[in-house]
Amino acid sequence: MTEPSSLSRFDGKVALVTGAAQGIGEVTARLLAERGIRGLLLTDRNAERGQAVANSMAHIAKFVGADLQHAAAVEQLVPAALAEFGRIDIVCNVAASTERGTILNTDLALFDRIFAINVRAPFFLMQAAAKAMRAQKSGGAIVNISSVNAHGGGTNLSPYSASKAALLNLTKNTAAALVWDRIRVNCILPGWVDTPGEHETLKRFHDAPDNWLEEAEAKRPFGRLVKADELARAVAYLASGESGLMTGAVVDFEQGAPGSFPLQGPLED
Repeated sequence: MTEPSSLSRFDGKVALVTGAAQGIGEVTARLLAERGIRGLLLTDRNAERGQAVANSMAHIAKFVGADLQHAAAVEQLVPAALAEFGRIDIVCNVAASTERGTILNTDLALFDRIFAINVRAPFFLMQAAAKAMRAQKSGGAIVNISSVNAHGGGTNLSPYSASKAALLNLTKNTAAALVWDRIRVNCILPGWVDTPGEHETLKRFHDAPDNWLEEAEAKRPFGRLVKADELARAVAYLASGESGLMTGAVVDFEQGAPGSFPLQGPLED
């Protein structure tokens, strides 16, 4: 029997990770590197931070700046991985827009931007990667980061929740389409996660106090929010041989009953 430690390794593999400049994407990239990944194509819209992450793993990582709301930016990523490393084995779709909007105040530009980043970009990254993996005839693994908001979501996250539900469905549909190519496609639905991006979001949209994390964690069942390293380990599990032939799975990753939200009062125009 193969030892579990070897099943968790990525020796000889090449991965593409979006949203890699910070938070879940960065921590995932670093974990893949620790577990022997041969090549990493990292991307993010924040070129300065993303390049710094790649530089810290310069022996295996290449950074390509990309704003995923633009189709042309998405189109360059898989070819860049193939040009740099000669193959692609893993795609981690982490990047997302978490902009706020309700059913009453979301305009067309916001809706289109969220769906472009959260749905269209993963769709065409999976399409390009799947074609490359099929040509390699070596299988592959894709892990999408959705959200527990896919089950319904907060009322101030209307287009975001809809986009994450679409990504959940897209995961299952793609898993069924690619199963005979031994390309596994799975999805993680995180709850409230402690990341730099979440801090920026709460400050921007909710005028959160500097100690918002301390206050939030005091009210959670486990006394803390989900941490990025926990999610990175879940991504690594689904991308590695440890998860075997598991495909089309949707994994809720939160400390509560996903989809349950308290009454939030009437919406404001």
